Amino acid sequence: MIRLMLVDDHEMVRLGLSSFFSIQEDFELVGEAVNGQEAIDLALEEKPDIILMDLVMEVTDGTAATIEIMKKWPEAKIIILTSFIDDEKVYPAMQAGASGYILKTSSATEIAQAIRETHDGQNYIEDEVSTILEEKRYEENKNQLHDRLTSRENEVVQLISKGYTNQNIADELFITLKTVKTHVSNILSKLEVEDRTQVAIYAFRHDIVKNN
Repeated sequence: MIRLMLVDDHEMVRLGLSSFFSIQEDFELVGEAVNGQEAIDLALEEKPDIILMDLVMEVTDGTAATIEIMKKWPEAKIIILTSFIDDEKVYPAMQAGASGYILKTSSATEIAQAIRETHDGQNYIEDEVSTILEEKRYEENKNQLHDRLTSRENEVVQLISKGYTNQNIADELFITLKTVKTHVSNILSKLEVEDRTQVAIYAFRHDIVKNN
């Protein structure tokens, strides 16, 4: 038997889901909460197998509630069940420790599948949500590309951003033109850009250009 807890501030949503759960032989609804604070208190008291968590609620939202529950009870399995799919909602909720993310537009069968798979130790994430997470992770990784640069390559990036030519850079750093070209090639590869202009754009966009 999978013990469920439902957190949602809309009464009709709770009524619909509780009715659905009642006809599932392997589901048992052990509690309902209408906001994040109630969810925290009830989750720690009942310790359900699965928590279905809405995101946008008064008093305490679903993300904050998820963070607090996971902090006090790291074994908790929380599925975000919401109408929202934008990355400002999705990513913080998953970072908070949620095991799954499913939309309220999903069918009852899909919600049941999400519950069962999460109970079995899997992460259930809808395809649309998975795409958002992958894009977000890609952007985060891309933001850190400059961490790969050596100190010398960083110096070259600074000079490229100030409009220095390869010869200017060689003269400024007292290195050969061939060495500069090698550094530039490595920089293009590490920053995943195609030319010097894009190096400068990357540097300014990520605020890594020194003023002095």
